[in-house]
Amino acid sequence: MNDSPARPAPAHSHHDHDHDHDHDHDHGSSPWSRLRHALTPHSHDHGEAIRTAEESSAIGIRAAWVSLAGMGATALLQIVIVALSGSVALLADTLHNLGHLATTIPLIIAFRLGRRTPTRRFSYGFRRAEDLVGLLIGAVIALSAGLIVWESVRALTTSRDMTHLGWVLAAAVIGAAGNELVARYRIRAGRKIGSAALIAEGQHARTDALTSLAVIIGVLGAWLGLPWIDPVIGLGIAAMVILVLISSMRTVIHRLMDGVEAGTLDTVEAAATVPGVLAVREARARWIGHRLEAEVSVDVDPALSVGRCDQLARTIEEEMRRSLPHLDRVGARFTAATAVAQGPDPSPPAMPTAR
Repeated sequence: MNDSPARPAPAHSHHDHDHDHDHDHDHGSSPWSRLRHALTPHSHDHGEAIRTAEESSAIGIRAAWVSLAGMGATALLQIVIVALSGSVALLADTLHNLGHLATTIPLIIAFRLGRRTPTRRFSYGFRRAEDLVGLLIGAVIALSAGLIVWESVRALTTSRDMTHLGWVLAAAVIGAAGNELVARYRIRAGRKIGSAALIAEGQHARTDALTSLAVIIGVLGAWLGLPWIDPVIGLGIAAMVILVLISSMRTVIHRLMDGVEAGTLDTVEAAATVPGVLAVREARARWIGHRLEAEVSVDVDPALSVGRCDQLARTIEEEMRRSLPHLDRVGARFTAATAVAQGPDPSPPAMPTAR
């Protein structure tokens, strides 16, 4: 059966339902499992999910600005100490911080762009810009990894003495603490609003924290008369950055291809199976930026009135919003159950569509 003409979103479209979902995935208790969980982007932590697009965008913008200030201060400090000391590992950390300055501004612009009203040309809005910025973040991370490898190899083949080791050590300790705080703040905010791009930026900051820890090892090696440790640590950092890059970009690319997390469609189908729905014929979902869209096609009794179908559409929407905290738009298409066995009705009654 055909969809009815679109109608405005009902006034109840953004009910606040305090229906938290436990993050019940089993990430294991071994050190490797915990490390893998820390380095893998997640966007389905529902416990603190934000349910309105305006509020989620505001949280994303605030997280980006706060972390930008922290990373900028750290980068300025490290630039001075790199110039004095010649540390390759500290240079790697500094490049990451500068990379954050280059990618956080476009991320803020993308969040603001996503708040614009849809137009006739961009009828779905502008939230896809956030996913495109995710690709930019990945490119910057890849570039920084290449520069780290270049500098590390050059340091291994060229004699270079590290100086001002005490300052390098102090900068590394400050960098490790500051970058990890920024990483946790960004990842927490990204998971809260369901933003893959913001989570990727948080993972980028976490590699900086690892880099700073590696700098500490390089300084200790230089004090022990083993200067080769510094560039070797730089190569190790590059390998870690590449692993984080692959993990982060997998999520970003999945979203650009309209992919969703495992179990999302199961949740959509379960939420659509309300009293009055005979069967869920089809379910779809996709992310646009940090907001989720879903649509279902369901079989109903052909004897249902238009008013009853309208009520059923509202019930489906409410159940979906309870189950999917990041949900923005809902579409429900109704099909008369007898059409499955007898073929399409040449003059089907109009059925409402939930938006």
